[in-house]
Amino acid sequence: MKLSDIARWFGATLLALTLLSATPARAEWLKAESERFIVYGDGNPRELVAFTRKLETFDRVLRSLMGLDPTVAPPRKLPIYLVEPRGLRRVNPNVGENVAGFYAARDEDIFAVALRGGMGDDVLLHEYAHHFMMQNFASTYPAWFVEGFAEYFMTVDIRDDRIQIGKYNDIRGSWLRASSWLPMNDLLAKRSGQARRNNETYYPLAWLLTHWFMGNDERRVQLNAYLQDVGAGGDPIEAMPRATGISNAQLRQTLRRYMGAIPYFEISNNFPQAEVVVTSLPASANDFLLMNLRLTGVPTEHSDATLREVRRLAARHPEDPDAMVALGHAEIHLGERDAGDAVLRRLIEAHPDHVVGLQYLATSLLERASEDEERAAALRTEARTLLARAFRLDDANYRTFMLLAQSREGAPGYPNDNDIATRELALQLAPQLSRARAEMAETYLAAGRREDAIRTIEPLANSPHGGAAAEAAQAILNRARGLTEEQARAEEAAASSVSEEDAGEEETP
Repeated sequence: MKLSDIARWFGATLLALTLLSATPARAEWLKAESERFIVYGDGNPRELVAFTRKLETFDRVLRSLMGLDPTVAPPRKLPIYLVEPRGLRRVNPNVGENVAGFYAARDEDIFAVALRGGMGDDVLLHEYAHHFMMQNFASTYPAWFVEGFAEYFMTVDIRDDRIQIGKYNDIRGSWLRASSWLPMNDLLAKRSGQARRNNETYYPLAWLLTHWFMGNDERRVQLNAYLQDVGAGGDPIEAMPRATGISNAQLRQTLRRYMGAIPYFEISNNFPQAEVVVTSLPASANDFLLMNLRLTGVPTEHSDATLREVRRLAARHPEDPDAMVALGHAEIHLGERDAGDAVLRRLIEAHPDHVVGLQYLATSLLERASEDEERAAALRTEARTLLARAFRLDDANYRTFMLLAQSREGAPGYPNDNDIATRELALQLAPQLSRARAEMAETYLAAGRREDAIRTIEPLANSPHGGAAAEAAQAILNRARGLTEEQARAEEAAASSVSEEDAGEEETP
């Protein structure tokens, strides 16, 4: 099978981590940097390089199959941290015992932390597929397809000479064989929050339906028609029979038969071997590499304990830049802001090119400005001076653009063309970040650009993971569409009450 044929098939279909790996007892932290990734792990450079090259190949596979240029790198390298189970808890003290890794898109960083090998690799590739889709093909997809796309590609088997695509995950397969299936209309519901009455088969069924569509040319054309229908505002449940020519109940039976012989295909691994540079990190990384990640989203109940720990550890490395960043960050958000500002100023004086230090001090100044009307103008001016320095040092950092845009909020004439361009650059660099997308949509609304606001916010409002960000996005979408709260509730109720044409079907595996 030719790669060009596969690219044609998949490219017509799509408009398109929890990253993982574990580490034995830590000798020292290493950083492996390639064209698309920065991977941190323990003192085994050979395994770290091999893992980084696998990720590079996976990104090229996705690009090739989706009709993109495989030689083009994304605008931002994704940091990945390979840890032991206790490393997961160090980043997020509330992480569950059975979690193999997680992906975080936060205001201050976008990264993945994971255990190595086994289920970890599947979780990693699943989450990177989400990251990739949002980076390159953000659109209004039905939730089942967002998850099905990630499930389909997470099982890609990359070998030295060939790459296998379309294989199934044993755990997902066992759920399909042994559990009662989620009703088809629940699977197809607009948002997966409406469809999680049977979590065990939601992901497996999303995978199976995606796999079936990917199975031949005719069904890929049907999938393309379905996605275009839904993207144009069609109901995802009602659009399915229009695309397939069969009822959703019949589709369910078709999928059961399809399970009997699930195909996969191979392509040659002709991708160039990625160049990877490995460097050793200072001893302070044992204390602060993961702690700095925790500080980007500390659970409230762990705030006091985290602050105490950062203060204790920072005392062991008083002049270390990572220690100073952690202490300054912890103080401005969890402790004493004056102390945090002082630490960050000392850091910048000693290391004038420290972009993260410049960003955190600017963050603190902007937060002060929101609380001190009398000094607000001067504080914002100083923050913009720091951010201008950060931009000169790194002109492709989404955080800098977000803070620059924030520093202009409420100013006369806001938003002007430059404000809009600044927000657009932030979103271009970090389309996975909910806040960047929401703030872009709000800025478009403030400028009277309703259609742009709708286009921007719909992927987030339709997020299969739901949550507060999706709810807030839905509120922005309602305003952009001119819907009152009452009208929006009535529309949601109507969507939730769609009759189940397969409700009476036998629920046996």
